[in-house]
Amino acid sequence: MLADVNTVAFVGVCTVDVIVQVHIANGIPSFHIVGMPDKVVAESRERIRAALTSIKAPLPLKRITVNLSPASLFKEGSHYDLPIVMGILSVMKIIKESEKLSSYIMLGELSLDGSITAVKGVLAAAVCAKNGSKGIICPYGNAREASLIAGLEVLGPRHLSNLVHYFSNNHYSANTDSAEFYNTSDSRGKEFHIKSKTLTIDMGDVLGQEIAKRAALIAAAGEHNLLMIGPPGTGKSMIAKRIPGILPDLTPEEIIAINVISSITQSGIEYLITSRPFREPHSSASMPSIVGGGMRAHPGEITLAHNGILFLDELPEFSKSVLEALRQPLEDKSVVIARANSHITYPANFQLVAAMNPCKCGYLNDPNRRCSRAPKCAIEYQRRISGPILSRIDIKVEMGNVSVFSKITGSKEENSSEMKRRVMSARLFQERRYGDATKRNAFLSAHDVESFVIPYMCSNARRLLEQVFQRNQLSNRDSAKILKVARTIADLSCSEEILEEHVAEAISLFGHNVFCL
Repeated sequence: MLADVNTVAFVGVCTVDVIVQVHIANGIPSFHIVGMPDKVVAESRERIRAALTSIKAPLPLKRITVNLSPASLFKEGSHYDLPIVMGILSVMKIIKESEKLSSYIMLGELSLDGSITAVKGVLAAAVCAKNGSKGIICPYGNAREASLIAGLEVLGPRHLSNLVHYFSNNHYSANTDSAEFYNTSDSRGKEFHIKSKTLTIDMGDVLGQEIAKRAALIAAAGEHNLLMIGPPGTGKSMIAKRIPGILPDLTPEEIIAINVISSITQSGIEYLITSRPFREPHSSASMPSIVGGGMRAHPGEITLAHNGILFLDELPEFSKSVLEALRQPLEDKSVVIARANSHITYPANFQLVAAMNPCKCGYLNDPNRRCSRAPKCAIEYQRRISGPILSRIDIKVEMGNVSVFSKITGSKEENSSEMKRRVMSARLFQERRYGDATKRNAFLSAHDVESFVIPYMCSNARRLLEQVFQRNQLSNRDSAKILKVARTIADLSCSEEILEEHVAEAISLFGHNVFCL
């Protein structure tokens, strides 16, 4: 007797369809799982044996073979428990309506008492089920995240007996009245509410630092990478943590993408992420924790920052290998983890925001405290950041100390709501120009610069850029980055034409005078 049950394997944050084939035949009693299972999958035999005994349906004394197809794909994870046991129950004829099984993708881990515990990756599997016009059967603890996919039938049993009863349409198993069973067709599904994280910090809290806040506004509008340089206590981290609050709201597609990544990394989503991710790894973080990988491949900080901000405070303190590993993700918006027999690709569409002191002690050119080793201290410290990394950062702004009395004497600070409105207006300009809601000025290719930037420059703007190009011996890449930032500044001014003042501000933010190199 043979039964097929649908499930998935996880490759990065993507899924691959897997068919669990169960065969039971006469012979010496045995239980084999084939198809490149890892140790966790192989151990499912004992969990299944105990779970079936708990519902008074012990394994038959026959030869049981389970094949995980395609056999060439490595299978890992405890989520194979549920599809395997359902295939066995189907062959044993305990499930009377086994033909219904083909309409679902199943995943879940079994406890020895037959309860079904939460697993990772259910939201990714739910997306796969929706694309394949199937429903999904998952643990009760994962049901609410699966129900985020509109129009998807979700069954979330808390115990194996609940699922047997549902498919058998008889009273073989324990009565389900005493246990909870999530079903999207049942009104009980409406009881699930998922909390959202909300931001309570505001850019208006930052005293002074108008140039740095202007740089943050421009970076947000064009999705440019940003580096802030200044002594300790000038508000670099404060500004960085408020940048997500001035970015546009996530689209439904971005919300799903972010929560799929969250689902891959934890068993059960406790809340729905509806705000831009903000990741702030410590400077001592290892390469696998930042980029991803490890013995069991997992997403790194750059993937967890997908569609959001990756903030690297004290940039030169990060190891050189970690910083150099960011070069490819910054360009490709994805990261490839090389394994022995495969390559895993994780999304990494993050915006880099970094901060650093001008030198090791942090007081280079400070009017109140003197750096005793200047300029050697600054040169050695800044050399920790390679040229290729700096060339991928469009905006570099220098910050100084601000008097605490500036709040009294200065003008009212622009708050996050006002800045967000301006960012959204500038991005609407870009969407209309490029005909693509996801394309930003920071992503423009050399051909795009020739098509959408240079033709819109006035004569004075062209003349100014040419003078700076020759005087500072800028490379073509440097000129292109200045032009992209100037294009964003013009968009913030609601101007299709790029004026001399726009180019001048872009040049001032390029940061060629900030470094001692």
